Amino acid sequence: MASASEDRGHQPWPAGWSGVNGKRIVVTGGTRGLGEQIVRLLLADGAAVATCARTAHDLAALSRSLRGPERNALFSRALDVVEAGRLEAFVDASAARFGGLDGVVACAGGAHGGGLEDADAHDWAATWELNVGHTARLVRAAAPHLRAAGGGSVVVIASISGWKPGPQAQYGAAKAAQIHLAASLARELGPDGIRVNAVSPGSMLIPGKRWDRMRGAEPEAFARFAAEFPQGELVAPQEVARVVAFLLSDAASGVSGAHLPVDRAQNAPTPEGY
Repeated sequence: MASASEDRGHQPWPAGWSGVNGKRIVVTGGTRGLGEQIVRLLLADGAAVATCARTAHDLAALSRSLRGPERNALFSRALDVVEAGRLEAFVDASAARFGGLDGVVACAGGAHGGGLEDADAHDWAATWELNVGHTARLVRAAAPHLRAAGGGSVVVIASISGWKPGPQAQYGAAKAAQIHLAASLARELGPDGIRVNAVSPGSMLIPGKRWDRMRGAEPEAFARFAAEFPQGELVAPQEVARVVAFLLSDAASGVSGAHLPVDRAQNAPTPEGY
C-alpha cells in the first residue's frame, strides 16, 4: 500500500493550471529520482525539455517510457556535468534545437567521500564541482539564451543539508553554497529579467534509494526517522517537482532570490540527528 506522501505526490495540478506550457527548459540529471520527476512533469505540462545524464542507457529508457508528444518534446545527451565544455555545448545544442531557452534546472548533484576522516581533499573538491561548479557553469552557459528570450527562470536544487547540519560536511557545505549562489545570481542577473531561486528538498522517499531501502530493511529505524517529520511522512519527489515547475512558470514572476524548503517541516536531515 502506498504511503500518504506517495499518494499526495501523484495528485494532479489544479484545473486550468497552464504551468510551463510552451517553455523550453534544460534539466541536468533528469533520468532518476527528483530529476526524472521534474522532467516528466514539465513534459506533461507541455514544455520542451532537454536533459542529460552520464549514461545513454538511462536516457534511452526515459525516452522509451514516454509517448507521443512528450517523447518528441524531449532532447537528451549523455555527458558528465563536470567535464569541461560538455555541459556548455549541451546547453547551446538545446537552445539550437528548441529555438531558444526559457529556463534551466540544476538538479545533478551528490557527494564524494565519507565523514571528515574518510574524505580527502579530492573528495571535497569533487563534491564542490559536482554541485556548485556545475550550477555556475550551467547558468553561465544559459544566461545569453535566457537574455535573448527576454528573461527566464533558473532553479537550483540544493538540499535540507545546506541549512540544517548533518553528515557529510562536504555535501552540506556545497549545498549551502548553492543557496547563496542562487541569491547572488538573482541580484546579478535580475536586470536582464532572469530570476534565480533555490529549492531545498527534505529527505525524499524514492523507490530503491536510501530511505526506501531503510523502510524495508530497518522498519523500526525508519519509523524513528519518519518522526522527524511532523506528519510522519517523508517528502515525495513529485511534491518537489511541482514547486520547481511553479518557479519556472510565469505565475512565479515575482519570486527571485528565494530559498524554498520543500521538507514538510523536517527536523534533523538524517537519522543521526544534529
